[in-house]
Amino acid sequence: MKAGTLSVSSVGFIGGGNMGLALARAVSGRFPRTAIHVCDVRAERVALFLKELPGAGAAADPARLAEAAEVIFIAVKPQDIQAVLEAVRETERLLISIAAGVTIRRMEAACSRARVVRVMPNTPCLVGAMAAGFAFGSRVRPQDREIVGQLLGAAGHAAEVEEELLDAVTGLSGSGPAFVARLIQAFIEAGRELGLDSTTARDLSIQTFYGTARLLAETGMEPQELVDMVSSPKGTTVAGRQILESSDYAEVISGTIRAAAERSKELGR
Repeated sequence: MKAGTLSVSSVGFIGGGNMGLALARAVSGRFPRTAIHVCDVRAERVALFLKELPGAGAAADPARLAEAAEVIFIAVKPQDIQAVLEAVRETERLLISIAAGVTIRRMEAACSRARVVRVMPNTPCLVGAMAAGFAFGSRVRPQDREIVGQLLGAAGHAAEVEEELLDAVTGLSGSGPAFVARLIQAFIEAGRELGLDSTTARDLSIQTFYGTARLLAETGMEPQELVDMVSSPKGTTVAGRQILESSDYAEVISGTIRAAAERSKELGR
């Protein structure tokens, strides 16, 4: 990963859980000259954070972290965010929240001078392959937009959307890893049923999903183009497609993602 330069010298993380740590690791890796700060009510999470990022500093509480860091990630569970917002209510810092369902309006009301960004990341952030959507609040400055793009880009791919579309992002990429994992598990089981041992079936299935995604990403090829490329007339792929495409797989996937998006919308009310 190529090192870069941020226009801010320090980034703080309120919440040192898995997602907070993954984002911090990505930021530190991309921007090694940027100071990292963390605070968490769980001492063991702070200790792990400092072990993973030896140059990081620990703050006693969110208010002190807000004094130390120029940009603040709020990486706590939705039920814990109110206490955090109250603790940093006077800040004018750039706040980037990954708390699911917590609206920009709520955060801007609680922190009347802060510049607020809301992000919906996903768990591949843990390996630097995040797919995220984000939306800007009303007080965000032009330079903030560039900073947010750089920070989120360090952990994977991030797309700006209108806030009302973050529920769609939640259904598609936020919950998506669980749905994709189910499909991979089905591939593994199919391989085992055909006589492959568990390790071989697992390795081949995962590599097939990984390689397919990488091929589409790196070539810009449309999915249908790849389908056509692999489908030789009267060949094995066509035989398999006859089963897949005679089912209602597209409706099942669409319904799955829509249900997750609708639930996200309900939780945000």
